[in-house]
Amino acid sequence: MYPSTEQVYKELEEAGKRNPGQWIAHSINAGKAARFIAEKCPELNPEKAFALGALHDIGRREGVFYMRHIIEGYNYTTEKGWDEVARVCLTHSFPLQDIATDIQKADITGEQYSFIGDYIKNAEYDDYDRLIILCDCLANSKGFCILERRMVDVARRYGIFEHTLDRWNKYFELLEYFGNKAGCSIYSLLPDIEKTTFA
Repeated sequence: MYPSTEQVYKELEEAGKRNPGQWIAHSINAGKAARFIAEKCPELNPEKAFALGALHDIGRREGVFYMRHIIEGYNYTTEKGWDEVARVCLTHSFPLQDIATDIQKADITGEQYSFIGDYIKNAEYDDYDRLIILCDCLANSKGFCILERRMVDVARRYGIFEHTLDRWNKYFELLEYFGNKAGCSIYSLLPDIEKTTFA
């Protein structure tokens, strides 16, 4: 249902040759963040968490896309038989289970938009979905960062939208949720986390 850590790195190496960019480092860091957090949550599997986190953006292997990267990732990992990775390829962009709250350009067909919208609306998120949504926001290409830093970075690139505040509040809710499960501050689990600078 998901690849080994060795397979994950091979996938990202190949993907980086097809479409080089900072997204590769971001993906690896998201996977590492997921593993660090999973190690403190007994009900989660750290290797699975790493695989799902590191491959959440694997659809970017096909090129520079916006919303299209999630359906490309879903299709690619479904073909591989990695159903759990395919799931987070879709869910990681939707802290709120409503496609209308997404911030990316909808560079997909109407049929794909309807498929994603129905999938997200009807999905019953589990802790892996929630974890990868959070770790996508805790990781950048340099390492790990507090939520506010990542939010500012994304807002500068994509802008502010009607549902931006609701999305931000959901990320903080997830931070608290996993902090309670881990019994500590999530930030304390991420080495060398960037906290204050926005350069």
